[in-house]
Amino acid sequence: MRLSDFKYKLPKNLIAKFPVDPRNQSRMMVVNRETGDVQDKRFTDIMSTIQKGDCLVINETKVFPARIFGVKEKTNAKIEVLLLRELKAEEHLWDVLVEPARKVRIGNKVFFDGHRFFCEVIDNTTSRGRTVRFTYEGNIYRLIDRIGQMPLPDYIDREPEDFDKRSYQTEFANEELISSIAPPTAGLHFTADMITDLEKKGVRIARINVNIGQGIFSTIEVEDLSKHSMFHEYFEISIPSAELINKSLNTKHNVYAVGASVARALESSVLTTGQIKPNKGWADKFIFPPYEFKICTRLITNFHPSGSPSLLLASAFGGKETILKAYKKAIKDEYRFHCYGDAMLII
Repeated sequence: MRLSDFKYKLPKNLIAKFPVDPRNQSRMMVVNRETGDVQDKRFTDIMSTIQKGDCLVINETKVFPARIFGVKEKTNAKIEVLLLRELKAEEHLWDVLVEPARKVRIGNKVFFDGHRFFCEVIDNTTSRGRTVRFTYEGNIYRLIDRIGQMPLPDYIDREPEDFDKRSYQTEFANEELISSIAPPTAGLHFTADMITDLEKKGVRIARINVNIGQGIFSTIEVEDLSKHSMFHEYFEISIPSAELINKSLNTKHNVYAVGASVARALESSVLTTGQIKPNKGWADKFIFPPYEFKICTRLITNFHPSGSPSLLLASAFGGKETILKAYKKAIKDEYRFHCYGDAMLII
């Protein structure tokens, strides 16, 4: 399978720069992978689609405003730092990306918030990547929350605003799971009331944690897809969540994966019996056609960038020709694309 098979041209005006308000009023394309039929609906219509006994698997990770700006010691040059992940909390070590990278070398210090705290570069990891040690008092996440910006993808092409701290976040994000630099975008369409109403209906809500990190911004650079390596994503599937998923599988009900990262975590935790196992670790499973899904029977997703890992996963789930045909229709019908865009439900 070749990367070029999954490339498409998208008019820039279809890239959603702002979220729909209220968030559950986005459009939703429903794609039947068996028949190839496509229906145009609203996201709220999903409430009548998900039935009692089905399981909705959501990612509770919480996004933090990981883009912070500081000044380099002595020169006061402005430095942008994107916090990727905390390596060792006790040592205040982080993986970060810096810009402009040429100005940030081992031993340099970057000061933030009027010199109230700083980080020192202790290693180079990639051309823009650095390992840094922060020096601060108090809780690092509270400091970051006060001065940081949500790390919106470059394709949005605007400066982050205050409302992004709410909009670029699912309403079911867990305050104890602050760990991601991007949200599970398929989950952005749900309101808290929708989740509550689904539970009252008898839908099983399985909450898992998948840390969404640098991989969300990565692109595939190889034409031969079998040679692509995915970034690792840390995930946790608890015993209660695994039991909820298995109950739906055992009773022949549907398991809805809310987003590509959820689907990848589930498919990385399959027992030989075809059930899900409680699991935690690092998922680097690269899913592209052809692939037989073991756990997910339904996929809620967005309209993804050309040639992206998430588009390939959706194509593996729905069928390459069916999904690419659906994308052509979405462009023709002016659906809104990417993280703040409309939804797709593959059944």
